[in-house]
Amino acid sequence: MSPEIIDISRALTPETAPWPGDVPFSQEWTTRIADGAAVNLSSFQMSPHVGTHADSPFHVTESADGIDRVPLDRYIGYARVVTVPGKPKQVVPEHLAAFDLTMPPRILLRTGTDLDHAKFPESCTVLSPDFARLVARAGVKLVGIDTPSIDPTDSKELLAHKILHEGGVAWLENLDLTDAPDGVYLLSALPLKIPGSDASPVRAVLVRE
Repeated sequence: MSPEIIDISRALTPETAPWPGDVPFSQEWTTRIADGAAVNLSSFQMSPHVGTHADSPFHVTESADGIDRVPLDRYIGYARVVTVPGKPKQVVPEHLAAFDLTMPPRILLRTGTDLDHAKFPESCTVLSPDFARLVARAGVKLVGIDTPSIDPTDSKELLAHKILHEGGVAWLENLDLTDAPDGVYLLSALPLKIPGSDASPVRAVLVRE
């Protein structure tokens, strides 16, 4: 029996809202078979923070590593999908009090935030600094969330980003967990090998064996 694969990535289209002022996704065709060419060939332009993506520590700390230097074991391995109750403004430690955070050491948070992905939200559920400290101290390898950012959209300090970076925790933003019930899965969400980059798009999937 083949394992079930659940795609938890958001589609990249020109309608996908970027961070305000950031570069949206666009695609142009260089050659088309329909026009007599031998192949279809295209190019695209986008910020690496559009859609489902992995930030690098360099995104928030000038002296930190780019996305090509983040250990790949952060992005592949067993992960737990958890629904955060009550659609809170922030995820706090109490929301995961019932779980052993290291079994498995990756956590994907379904916040219940109702988002129109053609419009960047003014606010959405984020991680509280206390929650970021909790997972860093527990030895969690990765935290993912189904909203565009782990910090408030108007934050200048970006505390959750910096606390996770300092604790060696990777993070994914803008997941689509609609079709992934709570439970444990095998996660694969590998970033592209872009030396020195502040982020990378990922094709995130869950495998239920």
